[in-house]
Amino acid sequence: MKTRGELEAEICRMIIQFEKEYMGRGPVETKCFLLEDLLLVRLKGVLTPAEIKLAASQERGRYLLKQVRQQLLDFGRPLLESAVEEILNVPVQSIHTDISTKTGERIIVFTLARKPQYKNTQR
Repeated sequence: MKTRGELEAEICRMIIQFEKEYMGRGPVETKCFLLEDLLLVRLKGVLTPAEIKLAASQERGRYLLKQVRQQLLDFGRPLLESAVEEILNVPVQSIHTDISTKTGERIIVFTLARKPQYKNTQR
């Protein structure tokens, strides 16, 4: 059985690989947090230079960028769900996400069917 930190690190590696292969660019920084039956993933630096320019151009550009990123994640949702389920051995109930066009930060929240089991490292 893995520790919570080991599970979080494995999920980070999987998300980075997903972002690189599926979205075309990996994040600058990734952090994962298992909180009871929630998995919170924080990605920094996910926007491409072209997306940064689009977001800075006008309100419509920010809206389009958010819509495109949401649609791309929706298409990749089955891959993400199955990868998280395989790592945590817990079914994913839903995925929620948002991206900041100002900071280039993305948050992904996975709600899980139950709290994952992991080895407690406290003594």
